[in-house]
Amino acid sequence: MPGGRYAVVSCHVERPLDDEVWDRFSALQARRPGGFRIAALMRPPDQEAGEDEILWLGRAQAAAERGPLGLHTHWTAPDHARPTNGDPAGRVRQQAEWLRAHGLEASIFCGGGWYLDPSVAEVLAELGYADCTATAFRPGYLTADAPRLGASEPCYVQLPSGRQLLELPTTHSLGMLARGLLAPYRRSVVHAYFHDTDLIDPLRRTALAAGLVFLGAKRWQVDLGQLQRGLRPAKTMSFANSAP
Repeated sequence: MPGGRYAVVSCHVERPLDDEVWDRFSALQARRPGGFRIAALMRPPDQEAGEDEILWLGRAQAAAERGPLGLHTHWTAPDHARPTNGDPAGRVRQQAEWLRAHGLEASIFCGGGWYLDPSVAEVLAELGYADCTATAFRPGYLTADAPRLGASEPCYVQLPSGRQLLELPTTHSLGMLARGLLAPYRRSVVHAYFHDTDLIDPLRRTALAAGLVFLGAKRWQVDLGQLQRGLRPAKTMSFANSAP
């Protein structure tokens, strides 16, 4: 991928089986505000909660036709993203295998609640995923010792096994994107994200659409799949030298 100033957009699809939320997200993804193919980062259906697997698969397939599809693991429950027990890396592997077994080729990952540890990263590298869990900002609700990764530019993460994981960090929340209307975007790659539930609120929905139109006018519009295939960052980092 040639040098330039790029932007990508992703949505954390938290409520894929909520008809109103899904209809709004589908319409936005099809409309492509700012020219962006919006990546749908989706958590698989929770069988313990009795979520409808058939409906979920149909919606995931539709989203994959409109933009890149990614895995967005919730470790504890549909409404509780970060892990509280168990084997986080094992759950990621299980969900990735479930997607492939059902004909869905996801190759991008974002950990729910911005959770990422070296074991999870090793699984992602082994599976050939690119990660976008690292953030250029520190989520205010996380404690100082909460497992996460900080990065402001695309890079490779050097892992204990010797593997490298392509990191495409998330740089702008919806609020940060809106505030960017008044300030220049200085990074080589802007990765803006939002939640599907943001689309229920008229003010947030309007702010998102305006922010994406403005961003699309200032940057080359690419998607996460194009970045994964074409970007070869020069920088390498590790969990040990991650930004705070």
